[in-house]
Amino acid sequence: MGGLFGAVRKNDCVIDIFFGTDYHSHLGTKNGGLCVWDENSFTRSIHNIENAPFRTRFEEEASTLKGNMGIGSISDGEPQPLTVFSRQGNYAIGTVGRINNKEQLVQELIKTGAHQFMTMSGNQINNTELVASYVSTGNDIVDGIRYAQSKIEGSLTMLVLTPKGLYAARDRYGRTPMIIGKKEDGFCAASESFAFINVGYTFHKELGPGEIVFITPGSIKTVQEPYDKMRICTFLWTYFGYTTSTYEGQNVEQSRYRNGASLAKYDEGIDVDYISGVPDSGIAHALGYANASRIPYARPLIKYTPTWPRSFIPQTQKAREKIANMKLVPVFETIKDNSFILVDDSIVRGTQLSGTAKYLKENGAKEIHVRSACPPIMYGCKYLNFSRTVNDMELITRRVICDFEGLNPEEVTEEILAAYVDTSTEKHAAMVKRIGEILEVTSLKYHGVEDTLDAVGIDKCKLCTYCWTGKE
Repeated sequence: MGGLFGAVRKNDCVIDIFFGTDYHSHLGTKNGGLCVWDENSFTRSIHNIENAPFRTRFEEEASTLKGNMGIGSISDGEPQPLTVFSRQGNYAIGTVGRINNKEQLVQELIKTGAHQFMTMSGNQINNTELVASYVSTGNDIVDGIRYAQSKIEGSLTMLVLTPKGLYAARDRYGRTPMIIGKKEDGFCAASESFAFINVGYTFHKELGPGEIVFITPGSIKTVQEPYDKMRICTFLWTYFGYTTSTYEGQNVEQSRYRNGASLAKYDEGIDVDYISGVPDSGIAHALGYANASRIPYARPLIKYTPTWPRSFIPQTQKAREKIANMKLVPVFETIKDNSFILVDDSIVRGTQLSGTAKYLKENGAKEIHVRSACPPIMYGCKYLNFSRTVNDMELITRRVICDFEGLNPEEVTEEILAAYVDTSTEKHAAMVKRIGEILEVTSLKYHGVEDTLDAVGIDKCKLCTYCWTGKE
């Protein structure tokens, strides 16, 4: 995943960008970057943040950079922002999204006059450089942004900083958010709405799907009207959005609370001692469940947050599992001889949740009933890089289906998958039962699609459910 923050003020904005970008650190732990316009030129700095947080890496820049316009990036992918010299002039660019037709686009550009691309480690072309190549072919910046978004299969939200001001552009289908904040001498643009609160901005507007605005210290102007169709990622509310953020008028914490409360209605009469949430994104779901069920909430595992990043970030499964185990510290007195409903935001590979359940049982828990706050994940996301899932067979659901059907992954058709997606079928029930056995838990239930969407609180037609249903 990744996050962007930009600011344009009459006064110096470096501190705003420093802290505003840092507030996106939950969205990535690989690369961070800042770029500032100081009335004469761009000054840019990029650091790897895999082994140290953004804030410590950029403390020097925060005290030495000067400028009233700038952008920052947190990324799980390529280094950015990038600075570009083109026929539209100089600009800096940062992006969030996913490009599925990358090889095709690179070859297309080479055939039409782009003679080369710089490669990163692993011989990969920087996605943001590829986007900039398309932006630079437009008649102007706005035309170039529209063209880039029309060419890319996946999603693309971006900030483009010019010497005259800042362009903020949301993905054509609004799959990722872009929110504008305002203070007395300027504006900011952020992927997360909470990122600008503590640096003195108030909410101004949220860009619509495909909307592009041009921001100067004294004004904000829509230069591309929003499109009608929206398919914002439901997982923003379920998992990877920060709890204090609000998208499309719906706060993440409150949506998760509603979701957990609706999950509880399917467990009336269950006899357990405590409700618990898998830290951190499962906690709000679990609190909603606990209050609706009137079963006490407890924390048998406490997340040690000062040094451990989110566990989905590392490149290898072994590293992810190691971090997941290291960052959860048990409360022995709460665990011993008690039974729990353990609410998690989702089940992707299942390895971490299996380890968590095993950890609780090894420390004296009598029963572990797992509840997933969303439906089974049946498809790897093709629109956003919200996890390191590379192929569908990393999903526990797909592995179980292949085992049941006796098929290789490429032999599993949409028709076969449909029988497991449908919650009314025997195949769906068998899949859920088998996953519970693999996790070695007392029982397992998933929340339904309709209930999950209801909890978000916006028009269901605006929400993407591809990872659960195979449909947008």
